[in-house]
Amino acid sequence: MSVSRIARAALHRGRRAQRVTIIGAGIGGLTLAVELRRLGIEVEVYEAANDPRPSGDAVLVTANASRLLERIGLESGLGDASTPVDGVVWRDGHTGAAIGRVLWADHAARSGGRCYGVGHADLHALLIQAFGTDGLHLGHRLIGVTEAGDGPAVLEFADGESVEADLVIGADGARSILRDLVVGYDDAQFSGCLAWRGTVPRSRLTLLPDPERLQLWLGADGHLMHHPVGNGNHAFLLVRRQLGPWVPEAWAWPSDPDEHVHTYAGWHPAVVQMISAAPVSERWALFHRPPLSTWSRGRITLLGDAAHLTLPHHCQGAAQAIEDAVVLAGCLAADDDWDRARTSYEVRRRDRTRRIQVASVAAADALHLPDGPRAQARNKRLGSADAYDRHLAWIHEHDAAAGLPHP
Repeated sequence: MSVSRIARAALHRGRRAQRVTIIGAGIGGLTLAVELRRLGIEVEVYEAANDPRPSGDAVLVTANASRLLERIGLESGLGDASTPVDGVVWRDGHTGAAIGRVLWADHAARSGGRCYGVGHADLHALLIQAFGTDGLHLGHRLIGVTEAGDGPAVLEFADGESVEADLVIGADGARSILRDLVVGYDDAQFSGCLAWRGTVPRSRLTLLPDPERLQLWLGADGHLMHHPVGNGNHAFLLVRRQLGPWVPEAWAWPSDPDEHVHTYAGWHPAVVQMISAAPVSERWALFHRPPLSTWSRGRITLLGDAAHLTLPHHCQGAAQAIEDAVVLAGCLAADDDWDRARTSYEVRRRDRTRRIQVASVAAADALHLPDGPRAQARNKRLGSADAYDRHLAWIHEHDAAAGLPHP
């Protein structure tokens, strides 16, 4: 059923418009808000921060997500704010030798989209511009949700305000309050990996080969991943596996400015040059959450990291939130029975996100192999002619919007 037919049917039955309230104005929450409004569904967004703009990091928008951002009207803005990333290269972290490479141009006809590097704040600003300020409520920290019978959910905020909603979307990120309400406890799991993030002016990367590509430099117990972003910089993520059963109490804590450089001493000069050019102030413990059998409880439904927090080794955190948002909006627009629509959303998304989560956990083991037969076998796979089909096609060619209404 089209959106206009749904609206006419509801009017004929004397039903009021149903209200969607999104908790969290991040990439996933704002993408959902933009698409719901485009499809004619009333939506309000509540964000805990007074200034929700992210700072300092970057997003790799792979083809499976860029197609969807174009679908909701961000094509020109995304092109202006970002830098095309035209392939991926895997390298030996010490010698710099290319283990394998894939050029996106060779597969563009199949993937149907481009890959971009964009500042997190720049992508966020595009979504804010697309949604506008009407319906965006900042400085509203959710503290509780009350439900009674068939009535609407009542959301309570720390400032004393309360609002009613027919459907509450938990897009409140990795430390989601709403996930705790759905699951009943905090189920975060430490991956055993620590990370440092930074950005470097491209002018300082005089030793870097293939600067226009996503690259992963592999070594025993650690790797470096980096790509260009739209502001003339390169964004990097350093990941190091910690041995032993230690579990951090915090998700992030202060780091000595050169700790990451000392940790990667002896790596290839291009690696050392890049990370030496970006002092970092924090190191991060990489957490993930186990896949859920259901993403909903009562009138609450989860989206993005709140539903399926994953590790960054496949660069799919933002992309999967974008996929969720477009699918959920399409399901709600196609079916005025929103309980049935939410079930359709979960059915369409659960296996896909579960596979991404499992693959991202397993990737750390593959990326951090010491020299030896297993590393040689991995390098042979990454260097083979079918590396794209084997490792990447299932991610980049997926069309989350297939079969959804597109008025």
